[in-house]
Amino acid sequence: MNASLLLLADSRLPAGGHAHSGGVEPAVTAGAVRDVEGLAGFLRGRLATSGLVAAALAAAACAHAAAGEAAGEAAAGERAWERLDAEADARTPSPAQRQAARAQGRSLLRAARTTWPHPALDALAATTREPHHPLVLGAAAAAAGGTPLDAAAITASAAITGPASAAVRLLGLDPLAVHRVLAALSADVDATAAEAAADAAADPLDWTALPAASAPVLDLYAELHHGADLRLFES
Repeated sequence: MNASLLLLADSRLPAGGHAHSGGVEPAVTAGAVRDVEGLAGFLRGRLATSGLVAAALAAAACAHAAAGEAAGEAAAGERAWERLDAEADARTPSPAQRQAARAQGRSLLRAARTTWPHPALDALAATTREPHHPLVLGAAAAAAGGTPLDAAAITASAAITGPASAAVRLLGLDPLAVHRVLAALSADVDATAAEAAADAAADPLDWTALPAASAPVLDLYAELHHGADLRLFES
């Protein structure tokens, strides 16, 4: 992985990721996550469902961005970006989660276009001001010289590292114990990224075939959190 991709994977990238808990705040409020063991189960489930879906969307976006560049298409297929964005919408049944994904996508798009100028990012911005976060991450990975597998790996990793960091803040968990959990999940992250990249490559023109694993409890948590009067994180 090159240095540019390390920057993209870095939580310190000024793209607003610190403002989102990945669903762990409402899980803590509901009592589903109370300690390190509960967090480990939450992260494992999130990775296998929404994490896999996001990783596959990011891999597909990276492949599309790279294909557009290779073909010399300055716009990188704006209509295709609209199609892929619609596929992301279809896999995000919760309105609150869609809003959060688009808010994060908008922030990352602004940071990525400044850091890694690229025609695909311009085309994505021309398609919608608020594209889904995984699509921006995939296009940014291509702009930074990465592959679909790189995009999937960064996305799958972020699916658990973001909530883990939020849990430390919410519950005062031992950061070393939480990182031990993340290390134990590293093989699962690799497997998820490989599956996501393979799904994205199966038929690059048929994005309806991308995984659509559901997590109804996360959807419910998102809606409850959106209506909460007191919250630390946006989502």
